[in-house]
Parts: sequence; structure tokens; C-alpha cells
Amino acid sequence: MNRVLSYTVGLVLAVALTLAAFGLVMTRAQSPAFIIAAVLVLAMVQLAVQLIFFLHLGQGENSRWNAALFCFTFFGILVIVLASVWIMYHLNYNMTPMQMNQYISNQSSF
Repeated sequence: MNRVLSYTVGLVLAVALTLAAFGLVMTRAQSPAFIIAAVLVLAMVQLAVQLIFFLHLGQGENSRWNAALFCFTFFGILVIVLASVWIMYHLNYNMTPMQMNQYISNQSSF
């Protein structure tokens, strides 16, 4: 595909996806849970559009290695983010306000 055509198609798709997400949030036509899920799906599609049309991932002679490296990096970041959220949730769940105040006062005394 021609580079200019690739950038043009990518731009049109990116703008359309952005406007779709903006429209969902501004109209509030659906439930909040549906809007969050739809915006997340649109964000993932937007990421794919950016990678394919602007960064040209999957095109060229080393496309398989580039895609594998991207997937590995994405998986690593996903594990770090999900583990951090899981740890913060369990710390919040397992510590009462009295325990948190005690911990903070112990930390500030050093």
C-alpha cells in the first residue's frame, strides 16, 4: 500500500474511533459499565490502527520479529499493571484505617 494512502486511511480511522468514543461518553445513551467497556474496546482498536497504519508493524522483512517483540512487551506491561492493581486492592482491603494510621506514624518517626 502506498505510504500516503496508508497514512490517510489511518488518520480517517483514528479520527472516527476517537469521535465514536467521544460520542459514547458525551451522550450517555448507555449504562456506565457499557460505556467503559466500549471505550476500552475502541482504545484497543485505536492502538491496532496506530500500530498498523502509522508505525507499519507487520510490514517489512522483519515483521514477525517486530510483532513478537511488541506482543512480549505488551504482555509484560499488562502483567506489571494488573499485579500492581491486585496488590493495591489487597492492601486496601486488608488494612483498616487504624492500621494505616499506625503504619504512617511508624514510618514518619524514622
